[in-house]
Amino acid sequence: MRFAGLANYMGQYDHEHRSSWNKLLHGIGIPFSLAGVILLVLLRWKIGVACFAGGWMLLFLGHRMEGNKPAFFQGPVYLLVGPVWVAKELWSFLTGTHRSQSPEHGPLNES
Repeated sequence: MRFAGLANYMGQYDHEHRSSWNKLLHGIGIPFSLAGVILLVLLRWKIGVACFAGGWMLLFLGHRMEGNKPAFFQGPVYLLVGPVWVAKELWSFLTGTHRSQSPEHGPLNES
């Protein structure tokens, strides 16, 4: 059995996260969800559950706005790809290397 490489998963993830709103909600929701898991491990139950649930609500809201299902429905590997994708997007934005969006998916022209 041959597994796809990270570039393949990242390309698929990027393809399903085109909306600027979905990207923003993922940029907030994924770190919140990860923080929630860490807080749960550290036995900070109330805030951990709040962060985890709040993060996931943002992710589902983003997908509802974009009109597609979360990538992890295609396989659990996307639960690991998501944080890498958010880090890549943030790094590209901060360094100014973020690619320009196509006209039909630009920040002012959500489709």
